[in-house]
Amino acid sequence: MSSPGTELPNHFELLGTDGAARTGRLTTPHGVVRTPAFMPVGTAGAMKGIHWRDVRDAGADIVLGNTYHLMLRPTAARFAALGGLQRFTGWGGPMLTDSGGFQVMSLSALRKVTEQAVTFRSHIDGAKIELSPERAIEVQRLLNSDIAMQLDECVRLPAEPADVERAMRLSLRWAERSRKAFHAAPGRAIFGIVQG
Repeated sequence: MSSPGTELPNHFELLGTDGAARTGRLTTPHGVVRTPAFMPVGTAGAMKGIHWRDVRDAGADIVLGNTYHLMLRPTAARFAALGGLQRFTGWGGPMLTDSGGFQVMSLSALRKVTEQAVTFRSHIDGAKIELSPERAIEVQRLLNSDIAMQLDECVRLPAEPADVERAMRLSLRWAERSRKAFHAAPGRAIFGIVQG
């Protein structure tokens, strides 16, 4: 194990175990995340009803940014021009961004899923948007996230076993495309996702 302060970004260090439980430390370019971790959600680049410093004071090491909402408004390109999500929010700490897949699932009347991508209408202005695994990774890179998530297809439950199987297979193919689109930069990581 490395000594404190010498860890590489996105280096995970296992600190202890107790049966199946474990605790550790994940070092990212924007700071250390103690695991297991509670991750508050700053959906549209803002915390609802609480200031970012209060999130830190409450003990949170990492927050989640929502790719779907941020790519629509104010757009990922604007975040990139402003120096990324951390600089825009003033959080400065580690951030994980989701892929947008879960939010797109909720737009069942406005979306179409194909092998290539999911196409949907923006709930803001009705614009037609295509979100592919590659685009989801690109948006998260523009947001400057420490940990990006792969794009997956979520199925509304209850669902037929054949629909769940089809979505799982598609999500696995999309995971491979997400991995290929992810160009490792110092400290950046990509995580898979399992929808509960």
